[in-house]
Amino acid sequence: MTNLSRRDFLKLSGLGLAGLMAPPLNFDLNDPFDLQQGRVTVRTVWMHETPSETSAKVKLLQRDSLFKISNTAVSEDLEPRNRIWYRVGDEGYVHSVNVQPVRTIFSQPHSGDIPKEGLLAEVGVPYTDAFTEATTESKVGYRIYYETTHWVKAMVAGVTDGQPWYQIRDDKWDESYYVRAEHLRIFPLEELAPISPDVPMKEKRIVVRLDQQLVIAYESNSPVFVVPMSSGAILRSGTYTTPQGNFITFYKRPSRHMAAGDIAASGFDLPGVPWVQYITKSGISFHGTFWHNDFGRPRSHGCINLSSSAAKWLYLWSSPSVPLNKEFSYGFTGTKVEIIA
Repeated sequence: MTNLSRRDFLKLSGLGLAGLMAPPLNFDLNDPFDLQQGRVTVRTVWMHETPSETSAKVKLLQRDSLFKISNTAVSEDLEPRNRIWYRVGDEGYVHSVNVQPVRTIFSQPHSGDIPKEGLLAEVGVPYTDAFTEATTESKVGYRIYYETTHWVKAMVAGVTDGQPWYQIRDDKWDESYYVRAEHLRIFPLEELAPISPDVPMKEKRIVVRLDQQLVIAYESNSPVFVVPMSSGAILRSGTYTTPQGNFITFYKRPSRHMAAGDIAASGFDLPGVPWVQYITKSGISFHGTFWHNDFGRPRSHGCINLSSSAAKWLYLWSSPSVPLNKEFSYGFTGTKVEIIA
C-alpha cells in the first residue's frame, strides 16, 4: 500500500475537517465557536479550573448538560489519550472525550408533500425527545441526539399545541414516534449527492490503520481524505476486536437503530446511528458516533467509530450509492476496504 507522510496527513486532515464543518445560517465566520455548544455524553463529568485532571474541580456536569464552548486547549498532561479540552468562557475547562460538539439550529417544517417512502432528516438541536404521540404529555420512546438521522414518514399537527410534528419510523422495532418538526432538518437532495462519482469504483479504496487509529480514503494511490477513528477495545463486558483483512462496503444505510446487550454492562441502544456501511455479516461497520468524542484510540464494540461528519463524507464517497428513496442498499459490490494492524 502507499505510505502516508505526516505532512500529507496534516494537510488532508485540515482540509477534510474544514470542508465538513459547513456553517449554519447566521453563523459568524469570524468566530469559529459561534453557536458552538458541548453536550455531556456520560453520566457525569467534571469541569476543571485549568485543562488538566489534576487541577481544581469547579462544577459537576450531568448527562445531557449543555455548555457554551468558547475555545479549545491542549493539556500538558502526558497521559496516552486525547489531550483536547473545551474552554467554557471564564468558568473552566471540560475534557473533550465525553462531550459531543453540538449546535442549536431550528428548522422550518417541510413545505411539500412527504412521499410514502419518507424523507431522510437529521436532528439539528443538541437533543430532542421522540414521543409515542404528537404531544409532550405522552410517553417518551427515545431521546434522539444531534446529527442522528431518521426517516420522516409524515407531518401532523400536535395534539395539544397544533404545531407541526414529524412522525418518524424506528427501523429496528418498526414503531412510530413523534418529534417537534423544528428539531429535525430534512436533507436537500443536493446534499446527498455522491462524492467523486466520476472516479471508477475500482480506483477507490479505504485503508483502516489500527496502529494509528486512522481511516484513509484513496483514489488510485492518492489519499484524498484522512480522519481519526475508534476501533474495537477492551470494555467492561468483554474484549472486542476490529477484524483485519480485506472487505467491501456491501451493505449501506443512512440510518440504523443499533442495539445489543445489557445497557448497564456496556450494552447499547442507539436509535438513528448515521451513515452506516457494513463490511461483515456479523455487523462490523463504519458509522457516525454521537456517544463519545474520543477518536484516535480504541473504544468501540468492534465497529469503526467516526465523527458523524466524517462518516457522512465516507458514505457519500463510497460505493454503492444508496438511492435517495431507499433505506438501504445491499449487494455483492462495494468499495474495497483494507484493515491492517
